[in-house]
Amino acid sequence: MESIILPIVLGVLIGVAIGFIVFKAIEKSKGKKVLNSTRKEASAILKEAKIDAESIKKDKILQAKEKFIELKSEHEKVILSREKKISEVEKRIRDRESKVASELDKNKRLNQSLEQKEKDYDFKLDFLDKKENELEKMHKRHVDMLEQISGLSAEEAKKELVSSLKDEAKTEAMAFIQTSIEEAKLTAEQEARKVVLGTIQRVGVEQAVENCVSVFNLESDDVKGRIIGREGRNIRALEAATGVEIIVDDTPEAIILSCFDPVRREIARLSMHKLVTDGRIHPARIEEIVKKTEKQISQEIIEVGKRTVIDLGIHGLHPELVKAVGRMKYRSSYGQNLLQHSREVANLCGIMAAEMGLNSKVAKRAGLLHDIGKVPDAESELPHALLGMEWAEKYGEKPDVCNAIGAHHDEIEMKSLISPIVQVCDAISGARPGARRQVLDSYIQRLKDLEAIAFGFTGVQKAYAIQAGRELRVMVESTKVNDTKASELSFNISQKIQNDMTYPGQVKVTVIRETRAVNVAK
Repeated sequence: MESIILPIVLGVLIGVAIGFIVFKAIEKSKGKKVLNSTRKEASAILKEAKIDAESIKKDKILQAKEKFIELKSEHEKVILSREKKISEVEKRIRDRESKVASELDKNKRLNQSLEQKEKDYDFKLDFLDKKENELEKMHKRHVDMLEQISGLSAEEAKKELVSSLKDEAKTEAMAFIQTSIEEAKLTAEQEARKVVLGTIQRVGVEQAVENCVSVFNLESDDVKGRIIGREGRNIRALEAATGVEIIVDDTPEAIILSCFDPVRREIARLSMHKLVTDGRIHPARIEEIVKKTEKQISQEIIEVGKRTVIDLGIHGLHPELVKAVGRMKYRSSYGQNLLQHSREVANLCGIMAAEMGLNSKVAKRAGLLHDIGKVPDAESELPHALLGMEWAEKYGEKPDVCNAIGAHHDEIEMKSLISPIVQVCDAISGARPGARRQVLDSYIQRLKDLEAIAFGFTGVQKAYAIQAGRELRVMVESTKVNDTKASELSFNISQKIQNDMTYPGQVKVTVIRETRAVNVAK
């Protein structure tokens, strides 16, 4: 069995070996073919690569040549510009050299001429000294001759001449002053009047009068007893909480609230209205209501200030100044509501500044704030104008506005055109008829003082203050005062009034000289 298997196995092995050898031969022939084709492809790729390299090389050479040409042209331009600048500099240097040479020549000639003029000047000085000596001698001889002829010495003649010239110069000066004033009035007064009247006509004004007393109306007199309380404890609590004197008298259905401070008076009025409406009136409730009302009034003051500022078109005002503007609603000046007065002055200032070509917004701002010194948080010894100026400076207002506030009553010097505008508009608002109450006694005294000033001058026969003290008519004796003296008298009286008295607006002084010839036929 083994003898049969061995030959079979040997045969199979030999067959496998022969197949392997044949396979290797076939593979070898195939590899040679692939290698040949690969070599052909590689040679073709190399040829294409050489062709591409040559073309790229040519392109790069061309680009390099173009870049070189471009750089060369730019370099030539730079060189040309530098050469041009160098030539210009050389030209300027040559021009300067020529100018310097010409200036040197001029200076040389000038020095020569100055030397010659100096010689001429010295000669003329000597000549003038001689002439001056001769003139002094001649003047002395003439003075001696005049003293012999006139019989007066030089000093006496000089005094006589000075006195005569003084009287003549005074008369001419008065005439010149009067003429100048009249000429100025023809133009300046007309234009000023046009601006002022135009400003007044364009402002609508409300007339408001504040008192120190408010009347609280009641539905019936039965409420008075509840307001007074048991043994007067309610009314005492009200007075202590508000600082207002409450007067309950026989006036039907009314209670009087008396206080110099309008804010406290308004707090008392509103508190009483709330208490009467609620019906619960006792000391604890009174204190609670008064505190709430104080907060309400404080908030209302701020709101009033904001509304006023917005209505006038004023921006960027400090909150403390806004609050001060709101407090003006509860203040009065000579019976005129301070907020209404300040709004009126602000509008007048804006219009007048616009008419004069100035900044109307700055003028409005100064007009609104000009009286903030009248609503201080604490008492101050400063005048209200200076106190208001300090507040404005403290809260960052412009120098023009601060100066206008401080100078509107002439406490300080006016430094801008806004200041006289604020002063004039303040006078317009305060001096118009019905704006302010005026005490009768002081008004009459002012008229008497006007007439007394006129009687203080010699030659005055009669004097009448008319037109509510806006005009003073003076009758003079024709034998003691001539026409020239009448003009001088009018000027002197007006200056005396201006220096010695305080008054709103202007006072016109009219001197009347009348000559009468009277004869009786018998």
